[in-house]
Amino acid sequence: MNPHIEALTKFIQDEIVIDDITIDAETDLLLTGAVDSLGVIRITHWIEETTGVDVDPGDVTLENFQTVAKMSAYLDLQMSA
Repeated sequence: MNPHIEALTKFIQDEIVIDDITIDAETDLLLTGAVDSLGVIRITHWIEETTGVDVDPGDVTLENFQTVAKMSAYLDLQMSA
């Protein structure tokens, strides 16, 4: 498993998820209600602190933050730039 996916999934599951929703890399975090807008802010902060990637507020979109897999792909792209 991609290390970003594993770390993000663990962080989101342990610290962010609302109720008792179990997530995986492809879970739609917003549609399921697992993550709310405050959760997205917390995830963004965690990504910046953990990876050193500065997340542009304009990049916080469904295309980049809807699932853990999309967040991982976004991180891979940012880290390779």
